[in-house]
Amino acid sequence: MIYEISSIKDERLQLFTSMTEAQLRNRLNQEQGVFIAESPKVIRVALQAGYQPQALLCEQKHIEGDARDIIEAHPEMPVYTGSREMLSELTGYTLTRGVLCAMHRKPEPKLEDVLRNAHRICIIDAVCDTTNIGAIFRSAAALGIDAVLLTRSSCDPLNRRAIRVSMGTIFLVPWTWLDSYSQLHDLGFKTAAMALTDQSISLDDPILKQQDKLAFIMGTEGDGLPQQTINDADFTVRIPMSHQVDSLNVAAAAAVAFWELRK
Repeated sequence: MIYEISSIKDERLQLFTSMTEAQLRNRLNQEQGVFIAESPKVIRVALQAGYQPQALLCEQKHIEGDARDIIEAHPEMPVYTGSREMLSELTGYTLTRGVLCAMHRKPEPKLEDVLRNAHRICIIDAVCDTTNIGAIFRSAAALGIDAVLLTRSSCDPLNRRAIRVSMGTIFLVPWTWLDSYSQLHDLGFKTAAMALTDQSISLDDPILKQQDKLAFIMGTEGDGLPQQTINDADFTVRIPMSHQVDSLNVAAAAAVAFWELRK
């Protein structure tokens, strides 16, 4: 069903206009929460990954244009439309590719299920920058990382900006939340904390590639990883660098580690 928007105060648009990311995530409870995917390409990736749409907001020209196949495939989905100017006023920003889709979250997968056949995984520890989250997922998908785990202090991967930066790869790489590093050791993983210490070994050290199951731990920029996390890791790893550069952006460092130690 297609609905023409005549007022920016239309209550049916609260999902897109007035709910914060936290409110979307925790709406009623997490299993009934929603997230917002932006652009037809990203929305298609989410649909192909099994996510179900709740509502679509798009410019009028996209109903018979870029979003036509999405709308035709889900005739029960309400579609709200208006001019580009009105949608910008509604959302507070100019839409990328003119289409937003509110989608239902899936139940949080169990750690054992996510890691059942995994050999190379990434752990995101307390990274709150949505751009970095999206970029790490994109590199993980491109470079063959089997899964991504996040500590509860990290940004939600289903944040609108993180999804957009990832180009939808957040829907392609298995991921879930990590509550304790001991869970990894119980499942046979060795951990490699990416950090600069006197005990750090080089990323190209042969011992790392010899590990059957290896988890890279990536920390937030600035503060880095907590000292206890570094102390508890099986390896502490640094990336060899030139010109007295001591560190990389966390997303860039992750991509380098993924490529070097891919299975």
